[in-house]
Amino acid sequence: MNETVPSFDTIKQDVYNLLHVIVLILSLFLVVSISIDTFNNVPFQTERSYLKTQLWICLFFLFVFFLELFFAPDRWKYFVSHFIFLLISIPYNNIIDYYNIPLAPETAYFVRFVPLLRGGYALAIIVGRFTKSKVTSLLISYVTMLLATVYFSSLLFFTLERFVNPAVMDYSDALWWAFMNVTTVGSNIYATTIAGRVLTVVLAAVGMMMFPIFTVYITSVFQKRVHKN
Repeated sequence: MNETVPSFDTIKQDVYNLLHVIVLILSLFLVVSISIDTFNNVPFQTERSYLKTQLWICLFFLFVFFLELFFAPDRWKYFVSHFIFLLISIPYNNIIDYYNIPLAPETAYFVRFVPLLRGGYALAIIVGRFTKSKVTSLLISYVTMLLATVYFSSLLFFTLERFVNPAVMDYSDALWWAFMNVTTVGSNIYATTIAGRVLTVVLAAVGMMMFPIFTVYITSVFQKRVHKN
């Protein structure tokens, strides 16, 4: 009885898919860790367990990058096109801690989110593998990115404003602020810190860039149904 032996490319693709799933899971673990520390007001700048965890996760991200680089048909092309993913896989928090680089608390907190961009890329790849329609894949990826942006912005805003802004009593206020600003409707909660004001502008700009994707998707679905009929 003849059995079809999987080709090397098939095996390699399966391994890549597994690695991207692991990258996504590790990124979600970082999200949970950051959230818990934020809600419990943990001094993350000196939290040794988090630094060790992020170091090992970033090292795994770097391993995935160089593994794909090694097996890429054109290594130079892969390196250039994926260079940004090399940059966001570097454990900046550990480097900052090791060399005692002075940073403002807000900046140090923001740096914690850098490795999570690698998880966003992994999610886009996974969605693309399991979705036949490119438009649907694009929509799912953008919706996830939009929700992630809202969540991370609310965490950062909560950290920046909770002790100086009387309108931010708890995290729900920060989440409301984020949702209202990303939809460009505007919120009745106004930032009092400079970083919070900058974040408000950035969040509104992100919303204006991402929401047209919904229009593109609805138009595409409508055109397909018209052609079928």
